Amino acid sequence: MPKFLYTARDKHGVLRRDTITAPDINSAEAELIRQGFQEIKLKIVSASESKKHFFNLFRPRVSERDLALFTRQLGAMISAGISIAESLEILAEQIPNKVLAEALEDVKNEVLAGVSLADAMRKHPNVFPPFLVNLIAAAEESGKMDVILQRATEYYEKIAAIKRKLISASWYPITVVIVATIIVLGILTFIVPTFAKLYESFGSELPFLTQMIINISNGLKENFLYVFLGFLGLAIANTYFYRTPAGKEFYHRLFLKLPILGEIFLKGALAKFARTLATLISGGVPITRALDISASVVGNVVIEQAIKKARDEVERGQPIYRSLDKEIFPPIFIAMVRVGENTGRLDEMLDTIANFFEDEVDRAVEGMLSIIEPLLMVFIGGIIGVVILALYLPIFKMGDLITR
Repeated sequence: MPKFLYTARDKHGVLRRDTITAPDINSAEAELIRQGFQEIKLKIVSASESKKHFFNLFRPRVSERDLALFTRQLGAMISAGISIAESLEILAEQIPNKVLAEALEDVKNEVLAGVSLADAMRKHPNVFPPFLVNLIAAAEESGKMDVILQRATEYYEKIAAIKRKLISASWYPITVVIVATIIVLGILTFIVPTFAKLYESFGSELPFLTQMIINISNGLKENFLYVFLGFLGLAIANTYFYRTPAGKEFYHRLFLKLPILGEIFLKGALAKFARTLATLISGGVPITRALDISASVVGNVVIEQAIKKARDEVERGQPIYRSLDKEIFPPIFIAMVRVGENTGRLDEMLDTIANFFEDEVDRAVEGMLSIIEPLLMVFIGGIIGVVILALYLPIFKMGDLITR
């Protein structure tokens, strides 16, 4: 049962501020009137306001998979004839993600108090993204809540799949390089000094490659703290730079220009844009608002700016296909949007575009892994091989090194 915060004057004219529990806001007001209160002002108390969270950094985030589970189950219950408030209550008890469960409890209380579902969800921007809120608002206006929720479910499942592919494409080479760096540092720190002590007793000049590796090892050991602080400072400075608008735009442009990976990032962003716009348009969201929301989900500032520029031109009466930046959007994308606009089936065509670019991402990721994996192995093997060769080179020339 929801809890309401009220301010009112009692029968003595004293201003009181307290909470009351009631089935809805009208019942709460009636109970306060019965108790003799006047000038009553009521506000529902959300769970986030009534509870104190001390470890917010460790609380789970709400992912696309969580939202897909929520929209699928809510749509199924509404189709079965269960009321929205009752459906939300059931979901709040069953949803595994605690952050989402708490938000659903608040939303249920707001709905019981007479607030629309979209407006109640809008009060939790960190849980329910604008895409879903606007879709729910359109569903409430059209009366097609179960249909639109099913559409949202398909959307979040597709977006989650795209994100997994993009993450696997970017993290695989990064992980391999990090592991290789750790291995090389381990060799330089623990193995090379052992060989250096051994070769000191020889009393002869070491080969250039061997001496270079030993010097690197000695320098790393003597200046480890400075090297560590230098890398840490560089990482922190880079993080702060990335958080600035100029830094984010710089890196996002760089990401799009990377060999192989740039193409994957672009196609992934285009697939997300097309999928989001298709879902919003089919849900009844106005085209300019749909473009604005779609721009915010692509995950790349450069592409986001291009979409917002297109939105401004659409507001001035231009068709979408003429508003799209030809340097960002490939000809096939623009051509298919043009066909969709001319035939009045833009949402269907955007779905086709999304499917096409999702397949392109699949093929590009598979192709990249098939190329990068052997190249990385050769690169890492080459570095480790050079170090090992440098360490054993004096042994191959033992006769020249041992003094007699």
